[in-house]
Amino acid sequence: MKQGRDSRVERPRPATPEGGGRKASYPSESGHNVANAKGPVLCGDLQMRIDRDGHWYYHGSPIGRKELVRLFSRVLRRDEAGEYWLMTPAEKGRIAVEDVPFLAVELMASGSGRDQVLRLRTNVDDMVTVEAAHPLRVAHDLVTGEPSPYVLVRDGLEARLARSVYYEVVSLGVERRVSRETLFGVWSSGTFFPLGKAEDDEPERR
Repeated sequence: MKQGRDSRVERPRPATPEGGGRKASYPSESGHNVANAKGPVLCGDLQMRIDRDGHWYYHGSPIGRKELVRLFSRVLRRDEAGEYWLMTPAEKGRIAVEDVPFLAVELMASGSGRDQVLRLRTNVDDMVTVEAAHPLRVAHDLVTGEPSPYVLVRDGLEARLARSVYYEVVSLGVERRVSRETLFGVWSSGTFFPLGKAEDDEPERR
């Protein structure tokens, strides 16, 4: 090292694609570079959006490459406040999600009755077995009463069932008496998942 060289500390520079041997730096919300020394750097709003049908957009333009969408989906997280983030060990940024991030596009069913097992494939090719750890639920619009079915994929991230897939699930439904109500639902992995009340259900008389 030459004597008399300026002793000021140089800010770390972004790593090269090959690694470069340097720590990466990332823009903070203030626009200044911040070294990645204490966990992910907050990058603010990434101007990315997932619409109701699971399509991804960046600055309003659709992301057409499925491989890229799958890559993003692997680092998608949801926090306790219900906000969605793309998070890596280096940085994290907020994205907007209109409903839920994934869409279930295919149903595979095996067995029957209590031994029936339902498996769903999402638009990013995640495979989900409907079970207690990955429950199926149905929300109903307060005005129209229209059902919106969802399955938990992982860590608070859900997939909405495409309409055709939901109709397939309904076709496998049965009625069951639960807590003095007759519910219509489906069995999967030994668990009964209600889809709604049976149409002919009446309050049980004492």
